[in-house]
Amino acid sequence: MASPMSAPIRVSHGERGAAGFDVVVVGAGPAGSAAALELARAGHHVALIERGAFPGAKNVYGGVVYGRILDELIPEWWEQAPVQRWVTRRQTMMMTPTQSMTVDFRTDAWREPPYNGATAHRAQFDAWLAGKAEEAGAELITSTVVTALRVDERGHTVGVRTDRADGDLDARVVIACDGVNSFLAKQAGLYPEGQLEHTTLGVKETLSLPRETINERFGVRGTDGVDIEMLGCTGAIPGGGFLYTNLDSVSVGVVLDLTALGKAKKRPEEIVADLKRHPSIAPLVRGGELVEYAAHLIPEGGYQTMPKLAGDGILVTGDAAAMCLAAGIWLEGVNFAIGSGMYAGRAAAHALSTNDTSARGLSEYRKLLRNSFVLADHRKLAGAPKLLMSERMQQRYPGMVCDMVENLFQVTNPTPKPGIGRLLRRSAKAHGVRLRELARDAVSGFRSYG
Repeated sequence: MASPMSAPIRVSHGERGAAGFDVVVVGAGPAGSAAALELARAGHHVALIERGAFPGAKNVYGGVVYGRILDELIPEWWEQAPVQRWVTRRQTMMMTPTQSMTVDFRTDAWREPPYNGATAHRAQFDAWLAGKAEEAGAELITSTVVTALRVDERGHTVGVRTDRADGDLDARVVIACDGVNSFLAKQAGLYPEGQLEHTTLGVKETLSLPRETINERFGVRGTDGVDIEMLGCTGAIPGGGFLYTNLDSVSVGVVLDLTALGKAKKRPEEIVADLKRHPSIAPLVRGGELVEYAAHLIPEGGYQTMPKLAGDGILVTGDAAAMCLAAGIWLEGVNFAIGSGMYAGRAAAHALSTNDTSARGLSEYRKLLRNSFVLADHRKLAGAPKLLMSERMQQRYPGMVCDMVENLFQVTNPTPKPGIGRLLRRSAKAHGVRLRELARDAVSGFRSYG
């Protein structure tokens, strides 16, 4: 949402912008809209600034919204949210170029209110949530780029500069929801350097298919949907893949380590094409017509790479605060964005009520996050991103698991069937996995996921 600037704009005492607000929220994604909604409901004058022509115009994600946090923000949200399908079937797939081993779970419990997860198009979902903020009284300002923070002689944030004529806006609090690698957080001195190594590139194709074809191929009915997460499908580049069902399209793509992608000198669309040709995926996407191609940077370092969340006159939320949970079993972002935005709005309202918008006055934000799932889940899974992106997990374990399962089900008559322990040792050796490494990673995994 913001343009890169080396330093914020210094303003002298009494110098005012063209418009004054209690709070300026930068970015009308899920985090920004949730923050604006909370503040507007509390009676505050809030601006919600979006660089796109409408909320969601610039936003990309994999495809699943986990809406439990919306229960608190918008009761019975499922009756009005623009949902594509309700996810009732979840698969986790380990792959080699010619094999796949899938854990497949489905339940009827997820096809009834309050639901578990839903596929949605961000252009529709974000516009809906921003509309809720507008209904509550927030002022939505679109097609506007925030170019810098405005700070006073103390270094306290007092507003933003935009690319509009007379576009300086005063604010007692600025909430940065400007996405991964937040320029505003960096200008405020809240972000450490060296975040590139903790960033991935998500690339997605949306393929049009008839609704009946999707239902038949994925074994669902009505508005039931499927979420498939994959490991071992990105070759020598650490990452993973995904496939989601919409009403009349599917979203297929990969998430790639940005540094490794640059070194590999391979275009991401080539990797997506390889995934679509895989024998386990090709039958599902066959005949699909490309209707959208999108790419998006993702903060995957987790808890250990988060910036300072509050400064004098500023809060940081959502992707801007690295609140994306990329832990293999759980791949979530929108719910953490909504939660952090909601709590940022509450913390800002509290600070305004006490007339203390310093970092200390805004410290309620971290307390709210710490007592919620937002920081609790990130703390618990702090070691998961490193384990998931490790060379063994990416390059050796998928082949080891697939070979072991293949040999397990291979009928060996007249030779006696080998035991599982023997198969494990044989597959581990074939893929260069030492049993002590496997045990160490198992312990690390248990500590993170247990």
